[in-house]
Amino acid sequence: MSPIKIYVPRDSAALALGADEVAAVMALQAHQRGLSVELVRNGSRGLLWLEPLVEVETPAGRMAYGPVAPEDVASLFEAGFHAGGQHPLSQGRTADIDFLRKQERLTFARMGITDPVSLADYQAHEGYAGLRRALQLQPGEVVQQVLDSGLRGRGGAAFPAGIKWKTVAAAQAAQKYVVCNADEGDSGTFSDRMTMEGDPFVLIEGMTIAALATGATQGYIYVRSEYPHAITTLNEAIAKATAAGFLGNSVLGSGRVFHLEVRKGAGSYVCGEETAMLESIEGKRGVVRAKPPIPALKGLFGQPTVINNVITFASVPIILARGAAFYANYGVGRSKGTLPIQLAGNIKYGGLVEKAFGVTLRELLYDYGGGTASGRPIKAVQVGGPLGAYVPEAQWDLPMDYEAWAAVGATVGHGGIVVHDDTADMSKLARYAMDFCAVESCGKCTPCRIGSTRGVEVIDRITTGDAQQRPQQVKLLRDLCDTMVNGSLCAMGGMTPFPVLSALNHYPQDFGLSNPDRKAA
Repeated sequence: MSPIKIYVPRDSAALALGADEVAAVMALQAHQRGLSVELVRNGSRGLLWLEPLVEVETPAGRMAYGPVAPEDVASLFEAGFHAGGQHPLSQGRTADIDFLRKQERLTFARMGITDPVSLADYQAHEGYAGLRRALQLQPGEVVQQVLDSGLRGRGGAAFPAGIKWKTVAAAQAAQKYVVCNADEGDSGTFSDRMTMEGDPFVLIEGMTIAALATGATQGYIYVRSEYPHAITTLNEAIAKATAAGFLGNSVLGSGRVFHLEVRKGAGSYVCGEETAMLESIEGKRGVVRAKPPIPALKGLFGQPTVINNVITFASVPIILARGAAFYANYGVGRSKGTLPIQLAGNIKYGGLVEKAFGVTLRELLYDYGGGTASGRPIKAVQVGGPLGAYVPEAQWDLPMDYEAWAAVGATVGHGGIVVHDDTADMSKLARYAMDFCAVESCGKCTPCRIGSTRGVEVIDRITTGDAQQRPQQVKLLRDLCDTMVNGSLCAMGGMTPFPVLSALNHYPQDFGLSNPDRKAA
């Protein structure tokens, strides 16, 4: 008789909530009851309010129970959960949970389903089908597939991935590199971490395909130091992929070379900017480089370099496996495919939602998020990290689309959504944006380094100073923001005004303004 398969997540969020303790008690209880159990440590499904979410494989499908604490395990066994029995923590069939059922999971197709470091499990769920197809194509044909898919950078800039690849492929150089920017530092974002911890081979496969397409032979994954579990999982997966011939001197016997290694960041937010990241990988201080030259022509160690973020690379295998048209069929306008969206902040059901572009913020906030955790009305939603704009309710029905959002001064960014209820003071949040920039600026350019410090001072004068001087200070703040947007070397200073101006424009009352200058940002 086959052992009962029980899944307990190894994702950081689940570990923080006691998943290791649950797994240990689960194994002990099964042994004491004489049950043959195979305990699989899977990735998270992304239903974070239910973590640790324990699943059991049954003839009717996988059944979910959560959130499970160590003290719940005995009663779960007594209720026959190992055979799909009912219990107060029962969530029914995992696939039928509304939060999951209504998603379009392409990049996250295996998330929570497989053992993250099992190559056999990965391949049993379409893993490495994309790489095998790429090896049957010419490099230019692989690049064309990525171009035709419409895939754009998921790190925030939304630059077409295929154009980057085409530029690197055409460059003449003895050495080329592929670099993954996994320095996921934005507030409310965790899709990169979930991917590295829960499905690392999809990232490795995507980077390998990029190497084949561009002629690169060496790759680096730059991971923030705050992600120790991701680093450990990636290193284990890279070792297994190398031993099995998916990496190394002859990828799947093709004679094509690609080596991959992890580089750990040193805690700097600005190293999420691609050129500062390159400086850090080279062992230098993380300072932004001036452009041109662009990294695609002169990147890591001065050589042509493909740089994409985790989700961009992780989206590539399915494009090669199923074809560009399959992927491009999802989404709207020039925003093709799907985006893993992260719901965080004051939200009832926080977690990972992968949807095709075109979903509205209102759907995400209420149909998936269930409104605020506090039960109070939602006041503001910051999308795209700490440098993203605050989106007011009047714009919640816009389809999530890069161009539609840019038209109203907002940004989709990395898909991170942080919710605030009606108790939030938007002037304090605006001040925080400037203060954050002042702390995290690399210091190379004056608009960012000095502008952010002056921004904090001006906001303080608006909110606590003489009311008669307030209009003049508001004008000064807008002028300062204009200088930062147009004069900063990178997005650190160039985007800091987005949350400031959106808060000022849409929530003037929080700044003590009754008849504000509502000039667009």
